[in-house]
Amino acid sequence: MRVDPSDNGGLFIGRRPGTKPVRYRGVPEAGGTRRQAVDRTVARVLLVGMAVINLSFWGPVPMAWLWVGSHVQYWTGSVSLGILIAFVGMLGMLMVALVALKRLDGTWILVRRAAGYDQREGTLTRIFVITCAVGTACFTTWLLLFSGAELAPIGINL
Repeated sequence: MRVDPSDNGGLFIGRRPGTKPVRYRGVPEAGGTRRQAVDRTVARVLLVGMAVINLSFWGPVPMAWLWVGSHVQYWTGSVSLGILIAFVGMLGMLMVALVALKRLDGTWILVRRAAGYDQREGTLTRIFVITCAVGTACFTTWLLLFSGAELAPIGINL
């Protein structure tokens, strides 16, 4: 019988059941040099894939769903329905992409461990922050220099 509070989540104290910390085995045994090279290459490909998916949040995904929303508005004559479809589709696509990113991050950890690294944490947070910085810089540059925006309160036309 399990009576230790750390095992069963306790009575409103301690951890909940199933939330025990992940314990990795020791440093994985290194394979041959060829196998490690393949694993490193696969890890790099996964890293680039995660960055591309994250960067797609800043342009292709919103533009695609705005295009779909504009078609819905044209077919139905309802602006509200077009905006609703674009918004719901965009959020749904972002949620699906985040699930895919989480799985890719877990796979990246496993591949890095197979390559001989003592990898215990993923890199998704760092990639997300970096792509947000790049996306913000690109969007701000476009908005201020190429979109034809006008700084109306100051009277400056860019």
